[in-house]
Amino acid sequence: MTAKYQAGQSRRAMRWRLATRWLEFRRMPAVMGIVNVTPDSFSDGGRFLDPGRAADQVLALVEQGADLVDLGGESTRPYSKSIAAAEELGRIIPVLERLAGRVAVPLSIDTSKAAVAREAVSAGVEIINDVSAGTADPGMLDAMAECRAGICAMHMQGTPQTMQDRPEYHDVVADVERYLGARRDTLVARGIDAERICLDPGIGFGKTTAHNLALLRDVGNMHRLGSPVLVGFSRKGFIGSVLGDPSVDREAGGIGVAIAAAVQGVQVVRVHRVDLVRQAFRLFEACGGEGAGPWGREPPGDAGTSDRANARECD
Repeated sequence: MTAKYQAGQSRRAMRWRLATRWLEFRRMPAVMGIVNVTPDSFSDGGRFLDPGRAADQVLALVEQGADLVDLGGESTRPYSKSIAAAEELGRIIPVLERLAGRVAVPLSIDTSKAAVAREAVSAGVEIINDVSAGTADPGMLDAMAECRAGICAMHMQGTPQTMQDRPEYHDVVADVERYLGARRDTLVARGIDAERICLDPGIGFGKTTAHNLALLRDVGNMHRLGSPVLVGFSRKGFIGSVLGDPSVDREAGGIGVAIAAAVQGVQVVRVHRVDLVRQAFRLFEACGGEGAGPWGREPPGDAGTSDRANARECD
């Protein structure tokens, strides 16, 4: 482990403030399950468009060990088409209504629209996960501040409609880290508590395979920004590129990425197959592997012993 990485790890955030509770991090990353209530998402589009099936999938992911679940009503795959807020809400709100009182873990809404964020938080969502980091909708920063939810701000070059045309960077790691730090500062300046902000380097969003790998190799250094780090890599195209087969089943490759993220102290991994990633983390630890980088075991003074993230109510 490099001295540079250790310096970054020295500021690793240990908790994230959500709408009504704290998500407290342990040795291994919290596992965020994915449910896309869309007809056109790149991996599972159409499978959970029915509200009942989507709600059942959320419950299934929680049973598998998800620490939180991210719901999306609009695809952000490359070259996807944007939809109106009313259509997005028409997909998401019926799912949240079916889940009311049935889910103990925090729920997240994957949206770039202020109206959708407001309605979802009113329906019980704890996190606003915005791939545009609050830049796509002029009203989003006000919505984030007023909702007082957890915020995940992601890096994306361009928009979903343009991001994979010809992504270019001077230094992808430095450029993404600089952008995320600046967006975090903008959010704070608009009245959002720093402890509510999580940062996502945006794997696959305006990046080539080389860009994605460079970010994943160095993601531990993003801890020096002082915010929790979330990484979403599940089933993405770079896995097939590395394996030399775009059509390969990407689950096993994704588990490798999850372990690499754990070693670098990433606080949250966003995945489709919660069961497989949870099993991999258990075996990784059982065989002597240690998450959270140089800390490994629980930080001094932390009485917790579980590898799972712990959600508790805010004071």
